[in-house]
Order: sequence, then C-alpha cells, then structure tokens
Amino acid sequence: MEEKIIEILKGINGKIDYANSTDLIDGEKLNSFDVISLIDELSDEYGVDITVNDMLPENFNSVSAIAALITRLKTRI
Repeated sequence: MEEKIIEILKGINGKIDYANSTDLIDGEKLNSFDVISLIDELSDEYGVDITVNDMLPENFNSVSAIAALITRLKTRI
C-alpha cells in the first residue's frame, strides 16, 4: 500500500522524499491544494470516504500515517 501512496504523492508533487518524510503537513511540504488532490486520489484508489474529521495533520504527515488512515477507514466500510 505504501508504494502506491508514494506513487500518488509523486504525481501530485514529485520534489519530496516521501519515503523518509514525517512532516508533510507540519513542515508545509504539501499545500492545501496538494492535500485536496491527495484525498481525492486516495478516495478513488482505495474506495474510502475521507471526512473533515479525518483531515488532521497526524493522518497526513507521512506515508505510513496515510496508510494507517486508509486501513482504519477500510474497516469502517
């Protein structure tokens, strides 16, 4: 799952080392438009509904945090 998430992220902004970044939001590496694009791509790819309650920096600061969010959301379906 993490490899696919990195692929999606690179399609949005290819200038970031996603494999080693743990501050994608807190470090302002992704802007709000990037995050909106990411949420849309993740929703399409994994069939999950990411709500405003899920849009917390800790859910998007790293690839592993994003993967954990998707895993949690898939169990809600």
